Amino acid sequence: MSSKDWLEKDFYAVLGVAKTATADEIKRAYRKLARELHPDHNPGNREAEERFKSVSEAYAVLSDDNQRREYDEMRSLFEAGAFRRGARGGTAPGGGASFDDIFGGQAGDQRFGGAGFSDLFSTIFSGGGAAPGGARRGPARGRDVETDVILEFRDAVKGTTKPVTVRSPGVCDTCHGNGARPGTRPRTCPNCGGNGFVSRAQGAFSFSEPCRDCQGVGTIVDEKCPECHGTGGVTKTRTLNVRIPAGVADGQRIRLAGRGEPGDRGGSAGDLYVLARVRPDPIFGRSGDDLTLTVPIAYWEAAFGVDLRVPTLDAPVTLRVPAGTPSGRTLRVRGKGVARKDGRVGDLLVTVEIEVPKDLTADARAALENYAHFAPRPARHHLDAHLHEPSDGGVHYG
Repeated sequence: MSSKDWLEKDFYAVLGVAKTATADEIKRAYRKLARELHPDHNPGNREAEERFKSVSEAYAVLSDDNQRREYDEMRSLFEAGAFRRGARGGTAPGGGASFDDIFGGQAGDQRFGGAGFSDLFSTIFSGGGAAPGGARRGPARGRDVETDVILEFRDAVKGTTKPVTVRSPGVCDTCHGNGARPGTRPRTCPNCGGNGFVSRAQGAFSFSEPCRDCQGVGTIVDEKCPECHGTGGVTKTRTLNVRIPAGVADGQRIRLAGRGEPGDRGGSAGDLYVLARVRPDPIFGRSGDDLTLTVPIAYWEAAFGVDLRVPTLDAPVTLRVPAGTPSGRTLRVRGKGVARKDGRVGDLLVTVEIEVPKDLTADARAALENYAHFAPRPARHHLDAHLHEPSDGGVHYG
């Protein structure tokens, strides 16, 4: 991404967020758009693919605190008129350097190396032929890639291995990334001598800019590869077996170092981030490292106490419900929750709910009426103060 892109593209608008958006708001907006526009969900839709690239480009800048700060500073200066547009190859009104003088004015400046705000000014005031940002002309790291994986609840808790399909740029297998037709090789650019940058004078300053003959690469491809058309890269579909560690939660990202997009000019590859989407379980819930379970019990079981057989993600266990247990009480079964890599294990939290029967047999009803005659009534002293108000005389059913 060139510095010119940083000025011309409104990354906040691309993601549909305000300039004051928090990191979490930016992440949520990106994930929503990435899911909607992902090429796997829009096969053959060129417009969706281009929007997906724009969204990924915007998120790559705004999700990085340093890049976002530089981007905001550069945009602020640009909007304030710090960079005045002038005729290409000339000076801007008022004697300043023009926009196109600084950025080269053509698509080849994509090889500017993704320079940010600080690199831009080191370029303007470099006074020599060094590449912008010093080390910027060297190998560039590849972009990170993100994809989703759908997990069953038990697989997320226990851990599993899942095949994940990723569609992203990769090195062309025909030319092995050099962009030249098989049997030929790129030649050193005669204009920059393979340096990738040339310097020229602009008034009192000397500017270093990407070489326009080789687009800042340092080499020229005379016979382009028929597969990648000289770019050295193609969009590939890869299937990777990803190890999902035990205890992964819904929305958690798993990082696979070096499995993202390949780097530029020999740079290291980016990372692959796998976003876990966990399906809900029909029986168990989850609270941190604890599993949750709700079990219905009869009134007499709550009154007398009972030994319950309850399921876990392993084998069933017996849980003692003490006599007099109220509805809604939560009992703990230790060590039957989510196990972590560091050895910590959560618990199983069992909540009992008293089930009140709707239909009673004659014998059951007679027994219950007999119980009601002898059983103590619950204390309602805290309601006494409110019972002196006049009654509306009606009986209400909720």
